[in-house]
Amino acid sequence: MKKTKLLFALFLLFTASIHAQQEFKIVTVVESIVPMGLGRSRIVDNNATTDYQEFTTERTDGRRSNQREISRSDLRIDEIEETKLLNFFSATGINFQNIASNDAIITSKINTMLSDGWKLTFVTSGVESNAGPDDGQGIFITRLFFSR
Repeated sequence: MKKTKLLFALFLLFTASIHAQQEFKIVTVVESIVPMGLGRSRIVDNNATTDYQEFTTERTDGRRSNQREISRSDLRIDEIEETKLLNFFSATGINFQNIASNDAIITSKINTMLSDGWKLTFVTSGVESNAGPDDGQGIFITRLFFSR
């Protein structure tokens, strides 16, 4: 009888965990690689709830689409949290103190998210780097995917 109750309890626990809804959140870190500190580096965290279906259309014959009916201004959200970061470059080149400072701030953000019940699920990054003397542009972007 005890084994039956234990198995039943485990079954209920297992089924409840399957049906538990999971929530995801993306935090983006943008670090400028523009020389002389002219770029803008930030941690960007959106605080808005949106439904992608409001901005989605379907094609009926592979050619016709209602995408023109959706204005780009409708896609913008106003509720964001921005955390200022330092740029990778200073007047003399790569500034390792700036990188270490950014690491400390990003770590603080991650630790706060973890203490709020989020789990860091995945990290991805990319770069658009300086392409030579005529290109003073560039960013290093990291997306942190959280779930709970």
